[in-house]
Amino acid sequence: MKHGNWIRSAAIVGVVAMLTTGCSMFGSDSSTQIDPPPAGAEGAALTTSAAVTVDMAADQSSQMTVYVKDAKGFIAPVSLGLPKTQSVARTTLEYMVDGGPVSSLLPAGFGALLPQGTQIKGVNVIADKKLAVVDFSKEFLNYNEADERKILEAITWTLTSFPTVDKVQLWVDGKALKEMPKGKTPLDEPLGRAMGINIEKSEDADFGQSTPVTLYFLNQNDQNYQYYVPVTRMIKRTDDVATAVVEQLIKGPDGKKGLSSVINATAQVKSVKQSDDLVTVDFSGSLLGADQKASAEALQSVVLSLTENTGASKVQIMVDGAVKITSSDNQNYSKPVTRPAHVNPVKL
Repeated sequence: MKHGNWIRSAAIVGVVAMLTTGCSMFGSDSSTQIDPPPAGAEGAALTTSAAVTVDMAADQSSQMTVYVKDAKGFIAPVSLGLPKTQSVARTTLEYMVDGGPVSSLLPAGFGALLPQGTQIKGVNVIADKKLAVVDFSKEFLNYNEADERKILEAITWTLTSFPTVDKVQLWVDGKALKEMPKGKTPLDEPLGRAMGINIEKSEDADFGQSTPVTLYFLNQNDQNYQYYVPVTRMIKRTDDVATAVVEQLIKGPDGKKGLSSVINATAQVKSVKQSDDLVTVDFSGSLLGADQKASAEALQSVVLSLTENTGASKVQIMVDGAVKITSSDNQNYSKPVTRPAHVNPVKL
């Protein structure tokens, strides 16, 4: 993420930070349907703890990630087995409509954010701009103002989970939305992940001189479904984003919001280095438990958070310079670990 994207968003409370400009008439010849994730993407992950999903066994379903609201009001990804269709993105958005078929699939306490009755009239991608143009029916505008930003976050983070999409533009009944009608969030430029998600500001950060880092903490519903929640935290400005991410993970979540820490507060980071597509992080031995294993949730959170913020696809985790690390779920972390294709699978 670049600081410039956040200066604009910081100036007005609740405003959405934008990415680069560029759009096309809906349904133009240069647009294409979103393709599913490449075959075998799920298998690229080298660990199998809570964050990692596998292909669905049923022939007529595939694993897709939707962003929905949990009982505490956080927007969180949930990976579900959805029907296989030609337009995967359209189907995924249809399963984000309140009162729709997703209601019976979501874990307890979760709810879809798109207003009841919303229809997805089209989802096209301008391939050379990696821009998804989504056309909703007029029912999309029948939302609660308090949910306005959450709806935008859910749509944007869901669609940018596809490798072919970096930006999202919203239309209603064939016309581009220039702003959301209730909270007046501007939509004059496409939305991207630079807008953040579940935003919070650290005490020592000034919005105009801050760096955003998206951190993955843990939450759990009343049926013991444990899941990761991405939180974009505004911190004191820094150019060393990778190190800041690990330090903020150790600092932990805001204690008032009910999320759980993923890394022991006594853990220390010795070094964080990025080389092209790989981030290497070296912790002190305090990362390990009494059994000399590292928490599986902690390691997954490090992988999710570092790949989210740095653009790297792989993370090598070390302890006191050694790569022979075993997690609490007995996974081997001696080799670089890739980001999982989907997060927070729901077991049916």
